[in-house]
Amino acid sequence: MSRSYLFKNLKDTAGKPLELAVSNGRFVKVDSASANFELIDGKGLTAIPGLVDLHTHLREPGKEDAETVLSGSTAAVAGGFTAISAMPNTSPIADTAGVVEQVFRLGRSHDLCDVFPIGAVTLGQQGKILSEMGAMHSSEAKVRIFSDDGHCVWDSLVMRRALEYVKAFDGVIAQHAQDPRLTHGSQMNEGEVSAALGLKGWPAAAEESIIARDLLLNEHVGSRLHICHLTTAGGVELVRWAKKRGIQVTAEVTPHHLLLTDELARSYDPVYKVNPPLRTERDVMALREGVVDGTIDVIATDHAPHPAEDKDCEWAAASFGMIGLETALSVSYKALVDSGLMKLGDLIERMSTAPARIGRYEGHGSLAIGNEANFTLVDIDATWRVETLGIRSKSKNSPYLGLELPVTVKSTYLRGKEVFSR
Repeated sequence: MSRSYLFKNLKDTAGKPLELAVSNGRFVKVDSASANFELIDGKGLTAIPGLVDLHTHLREPGKEDAETVLSGSTAAVAGGFTAISAMPNTSPIADTAGVVEQVFRLGRSHDLCDVFPIGAVTLGQQGKILSEMGAMHSSEAKVRIFSDDGHCVWDSLVMRRALEYVKAFDGVIAQHAQDPRLTHGSQMNEGEVSAALGLKGWPAAAEESIIARDLLLNEHVGSRLHICHLTTAGGVELVRWAKKRGIQVTAEVTPHHLLLTDELARSYDPVYKVNPPLRTERDVMALREGVVDGTIDVIATDHAPHPAEDKDCEWAAASFGMIGLETALSVSYKALVDSGLMKLGDLIERMSTAPARIGRYEGHGSLAIGNEANFTLVDIDATWRVETLGIRSKSKNSPYLGLELPVTVKSTYLRGKEVFSR
């Protein structure tokens, strides 16, 4: 039988007093709480809806040396997430109903957070033949978002057909905007730093040209287009233009692209090697502005774990990517709230409510009465130090090791069950 709780002395995101009552895994009216409810004193803590990540690499099946659904879920709840979206670049690729159902069932069996598989747009993520998107949507996993993330759907006709196909069931095509011809062999952002270091540059135009093309395609098709990990000032302007024009598009940015710049590559430390690359300070400021004014809808982690041997090597040989589930809230808070650009409530909307809405993840993104009790308690006044031993992810490739970050996640609840406590 599910336990019932009454959380007292909490604060909401505006700092106002808040009480939460939970029974049978859902939020209920506080005045309905009886003597049977277990009282929990949340003094000093702020209640937020569980965070929702639209961009997570869990690596299972096939790459369990980097991460598993279990280790990734453990990291997620430690970061305050109650729902994560598993990208399809596994082995085998998640381009069939069988693979997405495997990932979905693994998530359910661990029951730490909801794991929503993202299906591949094309078979083998090769960009040539559409995958079984309809079958994946009709499967037990009920896949709604599709992406070839790590690869761009570069063929215009294939992209158009994909947008048309998912329109039939309110699906989303999440594009990794990267022209492969302009980025072949690229190692970091193209600019002064890449020139100084002698590393092949990754031009902003490689991202922006694909975004522009896809916006125009979707203006014609009228489907749901989502731009993954936006990184350039020009990309922000394109999405802003499209929204004013009425084109149906949403966009995400990662916490690391809101805080870190390509200047860090001067260290030659591959922990800063990421796809898409860290950009300039000007780009970072434009991305922050895009989040604040709503041009960018979502902050997503692009949690990309790699075993030590894939990062403990020279820059050119190292894998792209960094982990981020456990630090996402803190880094985003530092970049946007500590800087005075936005309020906590608006940040949580970008990290919980909006991604839940885009993914159609029922039960997430709200503390409303009757909703599933998926929520997180945080101490916004407490800081914490990122240390290797404290990282729950199986991989440790974090760019924040040794840093003191704001906001500490104290506990995370999935359908009223405590799944993490610090």
